[in-house]
Amino acid sequence: MIVTSVTVYVKEEHIDDFIEATIKNHNGSLQEKGNIRFDFLQCSNDATRFMLYEAFESKEAVDAHKETAHYLEWKETVASWMAKPREGVPHTVISPKDRSKW
Repeated sequence: MIVTSVTVYVKEEHIDDFIEATIKNHNGSLQEKGNIRFDFLQCSNDATRFMLYEAFESKEAVDAHKETAHYLEWKETVASWMAKPREGVPHTVISPKDRSKW
């Protein structure tokens, strides 16, 4: 299982647009084979800071996600709205290993 936390800082004037575009990407991601979780979070004390918490069954599922139409559309759409490049950090899950616990 691969979990990636992606931090995105968005220009203030594009917050609403970013939320709309990312919800569309979130909804598509949840439908992907190999997707376990795809959470979209906004920082409580910085409205311009967001985190995507993405959990996939395998590296192959992560790679397939990056080729989907909804991800590619999201990536292109939001690029100019970011205050700085997004920061994605992949993690290996230690526990829980049992998917039913997710």
